[in-house]
Amino acid sequence: MAEEPEPTLIGERIEVCELDRARLSLMNPALVEEKREARTADESAKPFIELTMKEGIETVWDRFEMQQPECKYCAAGISCARCAMGPCRIIPPHRVRGVCGADADLIVARNLLDQIATGAAAHSDHGREIVLTLLGIGNGKVNDYVVTDRDKLHRIAAEFGVETNALNEREVARELALRMLEEYGTVKDALQFTGRAPPATRQIWETAGISPRGIDREVVDAMHRVQMGVAADYASTLLHGLRTSLSDGWGGSMMATEISDVLFGTPSPNESLVNLGVVKRECVNISLHGHNPMLSEMIVKASADPEMTALARKVGAEGINLVGLCCTGNELLMRKGIPNAGNHFNQELAITTGALEAMVVDYQCIFPSLPRTASCYHTHIITTSPKAKIPGTYYFEFEPETAFRTAKAIVKMAVENFPNRNPDRVFIPVEPVKVVTGFSVEAMRAALGGSFRPLIDQIASGTIRGAVGIVGCNNPKVKHDFGHVTLSKELIRRDILCVETGCAAIASGKAGLLQPSAASLAGPGLRGVCESLGIPPVLHMGSCVDNARILHLAAELGNALNVPIHRLPIAGAAPEWYSQKAVSIGAYFVASGVFTVLGVMPKITGSPSVVSLLTEGLRGVVHASFAVEPDPLRAADLIAGQIERKRADLGI
Repeated sequence: MAEEPEPTLIGERIEVCELDRARLSLMNPALVEEKREARTADESAKPFIELTMKEGIETVWDRFEMQQPECKYCAAGISCARCAMGPCRIIPPHRVRGVCGADADLIVARNLLDQIATGAAAHSDHGREIVLTLLGIGNGKVNDYVVTDRDKLHRIAAEFGVETNALNEREVARELALRMLEEYGTVKDALQFTGRAPPATRQIWETAGISPRGIDREVVDAMHRVQMGVAADYASTLLHGLRTSLSDGWGGSMMATEISDVLFGTPSPNESLVNLGVVKRECVNISLHGHNPMLSEMIVKASADPEMTALARKVGAEGINLVGLCCTGNELLMRKGIPNAGNHFNQELAITTGALEAMVVDYQCIFPSLPRTASCYHTHIITTSPKAKIPGTYYFEFEPETAFRTAKAIVKMAVENFPNRNPDRVFIPVEPVKVVTGFSVEAMRAALGGSFRPLIDQIASGTIRGAVGIVGCNNPKVKHDFGHVTLSKELIRRDILCVETGCAAIASGKAGLLQPSAASLAGPGLRGVCESLGIPPVLHMGSCVDNARILHLAAELGNALNVPIHRLPIAGAAPEWYSQKAVSIGAYFVASGVFTVLGVMPKITGSPSVVSLLTEGLRGVVHASFAVEPDPLRAADLIAGQIERKRADLGI
């Protein structure tokens, strides 16, 4: 019998809570209230933010304040640390070129391409891990995971040219995985899923020279270009950024989404709960945080094991309660109905409930500060990816071949930590909010009777004016959740359907917009449609990697109407974006023909030429562009105006 996996302590354990006593002594009640209101629009988060300030527990907002004022050269994108001759800054009128001779246009463009490549690599590497698990199933080396959606496996296999009739399920899985892994290289010179896009959209890519050839190929090409002495033309540098982003949206991210559905089930509408109130006082609480559903799916299985539930009762708990955070939480929410504790800026606050036995993380959007926050409580922070080791955490190497054994060891560690909880520090003053989630493309088609024609007819008649994909995380430059929720409310009021992913979707959930009853906040046309179908006016489509579902939906609508994506009355928005992944997402939205509004200015203002290309010039290349508008009400005006112009162009 195999030995039980043992955790490794990364670095040194943080033994004593590091309270900021100086700040605590200066924090008067009026200032606490002022900061609490300024930091978040999430009502369920406010009591926890107040608690952190009163107890001197550092959060993301404190660290943001400590970084002010920000470097104006970095914010404008005109600082460069790409080689050892620098760092360089552009300071007109005397310092207009770096040591190598790069001007502001080139420095800004290279920095932006670097961000796109990093974001594309992050999502696409996630996709590779999911596909490798499918390959392990096909090779008979992975037995803890199974194919859950057999029909989808066969549909995608056929899309990739796999002849499935003569193959058994494992053989289909193996052949499909091998063909998908080829998408990362340079052999095929084209990505299979781009065939889903309308022909006219694909022709635009060919004409512009931005058709993605291979996922790793485009990322490596991008990193080659940003090396000093390679890219020198800002326009061609940025066009390659579009190509790299397309390899993410129509490649790595789309494969991650589709094969996650194959392995774990294609989402369909289900009811659940969100906000920090999902943590239960009487249970062992384990939060699952990050982005890869492989870990979380196995923790769900291990938590239901009779041995673990019996152990929980033995230590005095009523059971084991799993809660999600961020995009791992979104994956669980839409497939399993596992409650979600919150989005990006709720992660530290979840620990301050005092009732979290373990926070289990994989990678992406995870604060390195979590062990420090946890040192104020009994919570264990457990890391599982070799890519994301964090000092002060317990590390379990998580591999598909031994997934269940490792997951069970993690759950056991959490359960055994329950007696270490301090009951006097348990703080859960809020009640969770109901949500309806799980609107995959397949679920939406099924809800419409097997075809998107009813949706198209509603848009054509003007009952629904159009649709907007709202995506992205949280950023301390924007009041937490304010951008997401305000924009969503304003758009549905104007009869514009919202489809959302990631932290944006959870923000809407916490605000009550993912309930069918929220149709009362919509305009008369959208309200009538939602009430007739029993759906919310804001549809939860998954995690941030599932923005590929939004692309797929846009492609389905374009193909049904025989028009390119850029002619559809749709738009995109990222009101509170912060990460390189969001830069890649925004770029592949625009490259696919979707006008996209950002709520936070990218680091490009040091180059008027780059600003002009992204906000105006791209219209002549891909028939779409970016806009930046921090005010969500004004952003709604921009989006509504764009949708009405598209409607007029279509004659509807």
